[in-house]
Amino acid sequence: MVLFTHQAPISARAAVLLAIASLSACASTSGMGDGISNSMSNSMAMKPLAASTVFSQTNLPAAVQVPAGHRVALETNAVGQIIYACSAKAAMAGQYEWVFAGPKATVNNRSNQAIGFYFGPPATWAHMDGSSVTGAQVAVAPNSVGSIPLQLVKANGKAQTGAYANTTYIQRLATVGGVAPALPCSASNVGEKQIVEYSADYIFWKAI
Repeated sequence: MVLFTHQAPISARAAVLLAIASLSACASTSGMGDGISNSMSNSMAMKPLAASTVFSQTNLPAAVQVPAGHRVALETNAVGQIIYACSAKAAMAGQYEWVFAGPKATVNNRSNQAIGFYFGPPATWAHMDGSSVTGAQVAVAPNSVGSIPLQLVKANGKAQTGAYANTTYIQRLATVGGVAPALPCSASNVGEKQIVEYSADYIFWKAI
């Protein structure tokens, strides 16, 4: 993988900072608006990261382990929502399903201090220092019932500096909640959106 180390264009960094400002404003309001319903009545409490000394992949499913030659650069926890939309199934006339429409979460460091946001599409992690990273899913592994799977993402390299510069992989671990709603999805409510609350640890890796 080619790593980028030069400064990102100012316009790109400004766009990230603008997105962060917008999400910060949204996070301060009590409702989502825009006709989106919340499928959980109570907010999910923040789940702090365990105070481990050295992160280990030993007990993780092989599918979501980061390959050798990389090191942990940042451990975070995200708390927020996943939005689902009721849509017609592709090439399956008369059938409908809840599909993933995007996340919106606050990303916190090990001290539970907000350092940025996770949003999409496309799935984007934006740090308050102006750096950001996107990525493509490599693999998933099941977690407990009622929680979205663990996930391994290969990061898309970006020309920038900051906390997320030169990120190579991102793991989604310790997921809680976030699965598609169990509410009806049919022709009568196509386009309806539902919010499902979730939390997850996101581990950022860089090449050694």
